[in-house]
Amino acid sequence: MTLPRWDLLLADATLATLAGEQPFGLIERGALAVHEGRIAWVGAMDQLPAAPAALARAVQSVGNRLLTPGLIDCHTHLVFGGDRADEFDQRLNGASYEQIARAGGGIASTVAATRAASAETLLAQALPRARALQADGVTTLEIKSGYGLSLDAERRMLQVARQLGAELGLTVRTTFLGLHALPPEYRDRRADYVTAVCDEWLPALAGEGLVDAVDAFCEGIGFSREETGRVFARAQGLGLPVKLHAEQLSDLDGAALVAEFGGLSADHLEHLSEHGAAAMAAAGTVAVLLPGAFYALRETRLPPVERLRALGVPMAVATDCNPGTSPLLSLRLAAGMACTLFRLTPDEALRGVTVHAARALGLRDRGTLEPGQRADLALWRLHRPAELCYWIGGDGLLEQSWVAGQAVSRED
Repeated sequence: MTLPRWDLLLADATLATLAGEQPFGLIERGALAVHEGRIAWVGAMDQLPAAPAALARAVQSVGNRLLTPGLIDCHTHLVFGGDRADEFDQRLNGASYEQIARAGGGIASTVAATRAASAETLLAQALPRARALQADGVTTLEIKSGYGLSLDAERRMLQVARQLGAELGLTVRTTFLGLHALPPEYRDRRADYVTAVCDEWLPALAGEGLVDAVDAFCEGIGFSREETGRVFARAQGLGLPVKLHAEQLSDLDGAALVAEFGGLSADHLEHLSEHGAAAMAAAGTVAVLLPGAFYALRETRLPPVERLRALGVPMAVATDCNPGTSPLLSLRLAAGMACTLFRLTPDEALRGVTVHAARALGLRDRGTLEPGQRADLALWRLHRPAELCYWIGGDGLLEQSWVAGQAVSRED
């Protein structure tokens, strides 16, 4: 009998595979093997074909600690200039998100700060944020543009996002969010702006290899359903998948629109209708829940989780890390907030930051611990999967992470 010779065998682990129907896909006293960047074997210790030392070049006994897929943050606005702590103060003194936005604050204030920042400055400001997510178990990250709102500034944001991934060894998926807000120079030329985004900027940035997906803010203070449909049609013509900020503040039927385009996800969804939820279910569009924004804006209308469950719509969870409405730097905390605020179970929340988050990015090669999947892994100083949602805060819970089988070095 010829025994396999793996690169790494993690032994004596509590495995939350997040595969199958069993809660957490749990395997107690399990083992996982890695070979050439992929998971080669997963199972119980007593099912190993031979002694661990005979099977792998390196064997690490993890003492019954928890091993999960690397976490996936599928909705962030991580690259931006400045901050908006002053708006946090304004909201707590009675101003609404819409009032701040209409007075020139909100996204517009971040656009001004981002345009004024060099690529070096944007990278220096974003690195600590990305490192915080990485230290919390994130191995794959989505980063949107949308704070430049000019071709050069949007390009700079997307280039910095790519550079973040290269510097930290993370997978970064970039999303073009040109229809995020109307920039001041186009205040009286709205149609011209939408045309520029659809016909000039998106094709140029896609041609430079900077765009993995296309998003829009379909909202009364953002862009209409018709305008969103234009950029989606252009994205589709370029072979790019779409996603949408939908039904956060009102119901513009955006979820149904993104479903019509076979979209990857509809995100926020506090005002999602039965029609929109059914369209998402039929299209296989993921619902991305963003409890950080719900919390920061002190919202009271919950996304219709029971309806999404009943229809079988996959529910992902993300930080929505951004300077104005979700300055959240822990995906694990987002999962816990999804449990407490939205009533997800810990099993649902952990699937939301792994397998369903991967699907929301169009990635099928990660998010579960199964043979053939990419060996993106997180080892925790914990013993039960629910603890990842249970602990509020708590630095140092992550013992080690791996990206494609390579241990990630961390700054302490």
